[in-house]
Amino acid sequence: MPVAVRQRLPAWLFALVFTTFAFATDDYVIAGVLPAISADLGVSEAAGGQLVTVFSLAFALAAPVASVVTATWPRRGLLTGALAVFVVANWAGAFTTSYALLMGLRMLAAVAAAAVVPAAYAIATTLAPEGRQGRYLALVMGGLTGSLTLGVPIGTWVGAAFGWQATFGLGGALGLVALVAIRRTLPETPPAPAMPIRDRLAPLAGPRVLLGLLGIVAIVLGSMMVLTYLSPFLHDLAGAGPAELGWVFVLAGLAGFAGGQFGGRAADRWGSYRALITGVVGFAAVMAVFSACWFLRPVPLPALLPLLLVWAAVSWWIPPPAQTRLLALAGPAGPQALALNSSAVYVGASVGGAVGGLVLGGHGSGWLPGVAAGVELAALALFWLAGRVR
Repeated sequence: MPVAVRQRLPAWLFALVFTTFAFATDDYVIAGVLPAISADLGVSEAAGGQLVTVFSLAFALAAPVASVVTATWPRRGLLTGALAVFVVANWAGAFTTSYALLMGLRMLAAVAAAAVVPAAYAIATTLAPEGRQGRYLALVMGGLTGSLTLGVPIGTWVGAAFGWQATFGLGGALGLVALVAIRRTLPETPPAPAMPIRDRLAPLAGPRVLLGLLGIVAIVLGSMMVLTYLSPFLHDLAGAGPAELGWVFVLAGLAGFAGGQFGGRAADRWGSYRALITGVVGFAAVMAVFSACWFLRPVPLPALLPLLLVWAAVSWWIPPPAQTRLLALAGPAGPQALALNSSAVYVGASVGGAVGGLVLGGHGSGWLPGVAAGVELAALALFWLAGRVR
């Protein structure tokens, strides 16, 4: 059999990628239509922004619970059922005129996402051929970066052209396409064997997994410190305005997708820990160059663009080997660990925004790269400690 045929990616993998793309687009796109939602529902933009907050919070709380509760459910049935709930929640949101009801529907969509996204990661690693877990996981995670570069801009444009209700309609349509794709392509994978919940959770309480989860929190925290406040940092460093930043985010999204794929391949070829070291050291090196550029400001934005692309690539290089490493630390409790990983990501993002704000307000944006590099190196130390624990 020719090598090219042997290595052809299965259709179910692309269905999982599109599924994560649909969920991430639905989460992030609210920011693009927030003013219109707030005006139509008669609430402030600050209150409208809580639609994003409640989605993230509900996802973070529901993911580990859903993973335990649905551990013995058939995987294809779980994904299609949760996607059906997601579609209904979005299409109902397109017709509501009540802020409170829309808030409840966002929570419902988040619970559906919390049941699907960790399961999608677990399915990708379970069905991946030997030695390809990292790249399969990176592809499924690529739906997140794809949503930032493609889904969110399209959803925002749809909202601007046809109203914010159309954006929710688009979210439901994406969910429906994902549902059909999963139903048609995903083979029925056996659920986890039935066992008491206490026994199923026991491996997660060990220090190896806890240290690994703290490492995930630190990885996301360090990355989000820079991403959240990239606008003031580039304004202070290069005088960049909103128009330039739009292109920076698009190009960074493409670089991030490529970086994630290389990170997944590296985890398969070199081992997850070695790939993780490479990504974190690369991130710290880029942050060191950013800190050096601070003393040369103003630096023309075109001169910074290659560095920004490398930053995006190494930032997204890190998650696939980190998650693969967490799977190895968790052993048979891998699917539940991936659910806790999803919660850890949201915790890291929230804390990263808060810590970055404190650094920005107390010392200025020039301190952000140095502090972020320190946090990433601390994450690497946590994973090292996790590997040393018996």
